[in-house]
Amino acid sequence: MTVDRRSFLKLLSAGTAGVGGASLSMAARAAEIMPKSGRRVVVVGGGYGGTIAAKYVRMMDPSIEVVLIERNRQFVSCPFSNLVIAGERKISDLTLGYDKLAAHYGIKVVFDEVTAVDAEKKEVVTAGGSIGYDRLILSPGIDFRFDELEGYDPATTPGIMPHAWKAGEQTLVLKKKLEEMKDGGTVVLSVPLTPYRCPPGPYERTSMIAWYLKNNKPKSKIIVLDANPDITSKAGLFRKGWAKHYAGMIEYRGAKKVTVVNPAGMSVLVEGIEEVKGDVINVIPPQRAGAIAVKAGVVGPDKNWCPVNATTFESTQVKGIHVIGDACIAGAMPKSGYSANSEAKVCATNVVALMNGRELVDLSGINTCYSSITGKEAVSVAGVYKVDQGKIVAVPNSGGVSPDLSELEAIYADSWLRNIMTEMSS
Repeated sequence: MTVDRRSFLKLLSAGTAGVGGASLSMAARAAEIMPKSGRRVVVVGGGYGGTIAAKYVRMMDPSIEVVLIERNRQFVSCPFSNLVIAGERKISDLTLGYDKLAAHYGIKVVFDEVTAVDAEKKEVVTAGGSIGYDRLILSPGIDFRFDELEGYDPATTPGIMPHAWKAGEQTLVLKKKLEEMKDGGTVVLSVPLTPYRCPPGPYERTSMIAWYLKNNKPKSKIIVLDANPDITSKAGLFRKGWAKHYAGMIEYRGAKKVTVVNPAGMSVLVEGIEEVKGDVINVIPPQRAGAIAVKAGVVGPDKNWCPVNATTFESTQVKGIHVIGDACIAGAMPKSGYSANSEAKVCATNVVALMNGRELVDLSGINTCYSSITGKEAVSVAGVYKVDQGKIVAVPNSGGVSPDLSELEAIYADSWLRNIMTEMSS
């Protein structure tokens, strides 16, 4: 069952409240659009984490109603979007809908914008009305800390200096700018301080932009301004790949934090002092948990990410709300699509256990991140995770990086994408 927000846009007539007759807030006026008839789990966010959480709650207890709320009618994968930028994939290869998932598992999908969460009333408020829940799972992904970049206008700067860190339109904007750049041009790519979504992502993007330039505009170069002192993931393999395939094309500069952007002048400033100009500038802003996590009050003291119970992924800030995926603080587990998938399964298992008075199950998590070096070669890093003294830690000697650049790793990566997206969509 899918529910379009326009079909349920039922707001109570405006009223007044309190001294001075101030208008009631939208949250207070939002009509209930889907009355509860039994136990219900609401999942917000239809990405790598949310789809799997919704699916597994229904699989483990079909008596629990599951409502999945997502603002977009189609999901576009961030993993592999760097290959779209390089012309090695089409955006359609990374796009899926929700119809099969909804039909196969009886998940009710609401396409709407979540505007608030009332934890006391156990209601999610959307633009179309409110939806009650017994347990809430948030998988809101990331948003950006634009305020840390002087000169950055969220409305206009992404069209000039695309971040492309949320796949879809921004991916295509960056791709088009590379295509339009003259041969001999300079690409500038900025990397924020960790933590951010997909630790090896900026370095894979560097590789794939270099791959595109090598094959189409070989006189061009890339300057990487990394706020971190060194490459944060698979450093040895990336350096080896760059030396093998892109000698003289990639200029990597560590400990170079971009603090000011100048879209009109097509330049950035490092620590407000050193100016770097580019023909194409890919600014990846600092990040935090998605906006709804902030509105729900589940962001921790750092004001960026959401602390959770390592076993249940229940927020340590607000009872009854669970947070998975990039938005949560999951100990040693990186912010990745595969981590979100793994966290979702454990969270769903324990949400069902909590709702049925059953014993909880500790996390046994896995993650693999594949990174393309060329259109044919890739590298990977893998890890296995467990809960130890209330924290998620890496199991000793359980993972590591691939031994070398390999065409076989690229085949494994392709298989991983097909399998995980099939699991999400059917």
